[in-house]
Amino acid sequence: MRQGIRAVSRRHRRFGAGSALGVGLVAVGAMVMAPAATAVTPDTATISFDCGTWGSGSATLKATQDGTAATISVSTSAITAPIDIAANSVDSTLTLTKNGSGTTTFTGSSNPAIPAGGEVSTGPLDGTVATGDSLEGKSLQVVVLGISVTCNATSAQAPGPFVF
Repeated sequence: MRQGIRAVSRRHRRFGAGSALGVGLVAVGAMVMAPAATAVTPDTATISFDCGTWGSGSATLKATQDGTAATISVSTSAITAPIDIAANSVDSTLTLTKNGSGTTTFTGSSNPAIPAGGEVSTGPLDGTVATGDSLEGKSLQVVVLGISVTCNATSAQAPGPFVF
């Protein structure tokens, strides 16, 4: 009887260690197979815009990245709402210089409700990026109630371009 108990006890220790090793290998394999975390730097930048008769002022751009998908949200004092603007009613296109020569756009129709006299906020605006892309704000176009406003950058983006 004692030999039977010892044999079972040894077998449990052997399978217990093997099971722990197997779980460890599965965890390591999952980490190796997981996509690498991506981050954009800086994640927040400022820029100045001139929006013609609508005004001028600074804007804050906030960027996020998930693989090749990226979003940028814009909040600017360059444009204020003349009347209350409902949520998700501003169509926006942010044009950015890409790697110093070309351009790319981020678009969307997402915005919080904006009270009359409030600064325009829009986003997240969606775009596609590749590793190493360097993007700097160039212009912002917003369309509200059929009225189109184009704002052109009058300063460099600070502290610098977004690098994905």
